[in-house]
Amino acid sequence: MQLDVVVLAAGQGKRMHSDRPKVLHELAGKPLLGHVLDTARSLAPRRIFVIHGHGAEAVRAAFAGAADVEWVLQAEQLGTGHAVQQAAPKLAADAQVLILYGDVPLVSAATLKRLLDASRDGVAVLTAELPDAGAYGRIVRDGGSVKRIVEAKDASPAERAIKEFNAGLYAVSAKRLAGWLGKLKNNNAQKEYYLTDIVGFAVAEKVPVAAVKVEDAAEVEGVNSKRDLAALERALQAREARRLLEAGVTLADPARIDVRGTLECGRDVSIDVNCVFEGRVRLGDGVRVGPNCLLKNVTVGSQTIVNAFSQLEESEVGANCRLGPYARLRPGTSLAEDVHIGNFVEVKASRIAKGSKANHLTYIGDSEVGERVNVGAGTITCNYDGAAKHRTVIEDECFIGSDATLVAPVRIAKGSYIGAGSTISKDTPAGQLTVARAKQVSLPGWKPKKKG
Repeated sequence: MQLDVVVLAAGQGKRMHSDRPKVLHELAGKPLLGHVLDTARSLAPRRIFVIHGHGAEAVRAAFAGAADVEWVLQAEQLGTGHAVQQAAPKLAADAQVLILYGDVPLVSAATLKRLLDASRDGVAVLTAELPDAGAYGRIVRDGGSVKRIVEAKDASPAERAIKEFNAGLYAVSAKRLAGWLGKLKNNNAQKEYYLTDIVGFAVAEKVPVAAVKVEDAAEVEGVNSKRDLAALERALQAREARRLLEAGVTLADPARIDVRGTLECGRDVSIDVNCVFEGRVRLGDGVRVGPNCLLKNVTVGSQTIVNAFSQLEESEVGANCRLGPYARLRPGTSLAEDVHIGNFVEVKASRIAKGSKANHLTYIGDSEVGERVNVGAGTITCNYDGAAKHRTVIEDECFIGSDATLVAPVRIAKGSYIGAGSTISKDTPAGQLTVARAKQVSLPGWKPKKKG
């Protein structure tokens, strides 16, 4: 039986107090809806239908490249049942239908497979328990069997005391769903068409209703406020920290790490507090990352040390390198092995070969730096002339004195020495000392102006 997925993502999210549609708010660097779509895709569905409404254009634009998504507009939000009604004509007649929410991002593929398996003979609903289920609909049972679902606003005091709540995720055949959607009424406190009513219809028709309970309520909790979003962020990061610890990564404090993408680690990796990893990050064996670092779309070679407060983005770092503290690698940087990039050194769109060092207060941009080069403190490559970028080439075994200015395009030939304070705007000869600074003059008769 083929699978169709329906994702409800039309809500405004008033309690978010934001102009951004709720499902576009980010969790671990990805929109809430993005998490749901990724999980849905892992089930290999025939089609994914996203019911959208509030901020429809922005939502579609955020997922413009999602060819496997069919957008279904709910122009007027009249409840969850009404939302699914918009997609019903598009569902395959023989499909098993999985109904998800765009603001319930942490549900796992394994849980959804359990839900689908439980729905083979009828309808299955996902549930969990909380000491106080708050605004969630309650699961009303009769002798252990699910009898109905009552919304919190329509529940009696006894029903509101029920701890088991409806997570809102369902699995059911398209044929049964179509018949039940046609029976929905809006005679309730909200004057909305509730999808939860299909459970009552199933019970009335003696169709089996399975309640699939998850142990971790965070897996099915939705986002209705910034407070909810922050709570799920910590829950997701705690899950990621557990994964890293189980893989052998040393975390100074599992509560103070943020992975906003994919983090792969080799053996004996250690990560200090308050580090953020974005995009795809790969840390080789024995890598050590100091506190308060940001790494985004970076590969770091084995035994490299990234010291405190360093920022690495869209770069490749070789083995046995030493970076920081306060080092910055901007996009397009490639470091070979045994390279040192020290404090307050910035590198952009440059390649630095084996054994070269820039240890202090330096900018290297649009450059090719050879092997065993020493770049002195305060050196900058002047790569931009106001209209175009130009490249600087520093060949092997050069020594660049402190406070040197290299005006691109320029080539510093192999074995060159550049005197401190020089401004180099012409290619240098190999193996020679080049000095380019104004002559020092002292004026014996000069006197400072008197202060008023």
